[in-house]
Amino acid sequence: MLASLVAALDLLGVAVFAATGALTASRKQLDIVGFALLAAVTGIGGGTLRDLLIGRLPVFWVGQPLYLAVTTAVAVLVFFVAHRIESRYRLLLWLDALGLALFAGLGARIALLHEVPAVVAVLLGTMTATFGGILRDLLCAELPLILRREIYVTAAVLAAAVYVTLDRLAVASDLVLLAAVAAGFALRALALAKGLSLPVYRPRPGRDYPP
Repeated sequence: MLASLVAALDLLGVAVFAATGALTASRKQLDIVGFALLAAVTGIGGGTLRDLLIGRLPVFWVGQPLYLAVTTAVAVLVFFVAHRIESRYRLLLWLDALGLALFAGLGARIALLHEVPAVVAVLLGTMTATFGGILRDLLCAELPLILRREIYVTAAVLAAAVYVTLDRLAVASDLVLLAAVAAGFALRALALAKGLSLPVYRPRPGRDYPP
């Protein structure tokens, strides 16, 4: 039961992030190859970095072509329907929020299965959730979402931290992932709806020191 749920959520996360890549390609008016490239980079980029860092080789999508099939199918679908979506950027943000929460929880889970320390699992979950989006935005010459003032990385950290904490508390395993995803998505959704952000550094006048 749990294995099936994890596999389904993993594919859902890849598909959701692939859709954000394809939607970005539509805003940049790329051809269908560009759509497929951005969908793949966004969908599997974070998981690829995670697997390389924990020595999980070959990386997850090399032995399972289904992941690339999913990103390609999503890219083709978005290529033909993106023009029907009135506010593509807004949809991109909400899909990205869902993918962020899914991948943060799943990334933390995979990291723990490889017996890394708890704090490292939180970091790897966060990297899994954010790296694909960073690559997407950099390839399209856009300011990455993680550098904008709205709460973003914090939501990924929350999802990963909730997973690691509940796992350490021996909560029923079929609830841990769902709770982590719900927490991360709720925080990111609140940030999108209310424009919430963490306090930023504000420069202050320097002091004059005697010579």
